[in-house]
Amino acid sequence: MIEALDLLFNTSLWAAVLRIATPLIFGVLGALLCERAGVLNLGIEGIMTMGAMAGWLTVHLGGDLWTGLAVAAAAGALMGLLHAMLTVPLGLSQHVSGLGITLFASALAYYLYRLIVTVGDSPPTITPFRRLDIPGLSDIPVLGPILFAQTAPTYLALGTALVLAYVLARTPMGLAIRMTGENPHAVEAQGLNPIAIRIGAVVAGSALMGMGGAFLTMAAFNSFFPEMVQGRGWICIALVVFASWRPGKALAGALLFAFFDAYQLRLQTVVEGVPYQLFLMAPYILSIVALILVARRARVPEALMAPYRRGER
Repeated sequence: MIEALDLLFNTSLWAAVLRIATPLIFGVLGALLCERAGVLNLGIEGIMTMGAMAGWLTVHLGGDLWTGLAVAAAAGALMGLLHAMLTVPLGLSQHVSGLGITLFASALAYYLYRLIVTVGDSPPTITPFRRLDIPGLSDIPVLGPILFAQTAPTYLALGTALVLAYVLARTPMGLAIRMTGENPHAVEAQGLNPIAIRIGAVVAGSALMGMGGAFLTMAAFNSFFPEMVQGRGWICIALVVFASWRPGKALAGALLFAFFDAYQLRLQTVVEGVPYQLFLMAPYILSIVALILVARRARVPEALMAPYRRGER
């Protein structure tokens, strides 16, 4: 018991929390942006897989890491555009389209990987993003190793959360996105195009999802395998509800799940006689409990999953 409590004071635990949270931050912000505009994007799992493959493959073929991240965002945006065209102008079921995107993008990512990459006894690797030891700041006791010795995409994810929170709360564009998710007919009455706003939000949100997937292959690991997203996309969908569709709370939710995950990995080394499957289950069980406690007070955007047709009331 004492050893388990001692883990909480280990700086490596909290540094790992930020690393584990990074793909979740990208993913939950992308899902939140889509849903704020009124579109549920269940294609996130496949979009993250496609982003993971596209970014890794770009670097494997000779591109630099930032180009790989941009390609991952573009691949995610392309999948998001497909989902948006099916659900916004055509008004098809967002559930069916999203699940179809997940299956299509996941299968396409693996097909392209096997088509282009020669896989031998072990999967090929790349040189991933390295930790940025910021001079002076990384030497600060406790906080230095936690906050100032992360990879560049982690800082990009944190910055994106701040920017998205500001845009949604403080800018006319953010107001248009929020109103499109609440009452697209009121947006139309102001001379704006709710269809274009929804498509743009889904494309931008899916680009963030693709970057979340790319973090896995270009920073957390250095190779690609089809199952590497491992349900993170579905966790992001749940975290949006946990966050009540607010970027700040979404960031907190991603960090909370990452803490559960990082802590259970270390508990396995100090607690004996307990099946490891119970530790693996713990982050998901605790997240479900937290979701139940918070979701009752969450207010869903009024027009979420409601098809919009110009001129109809």
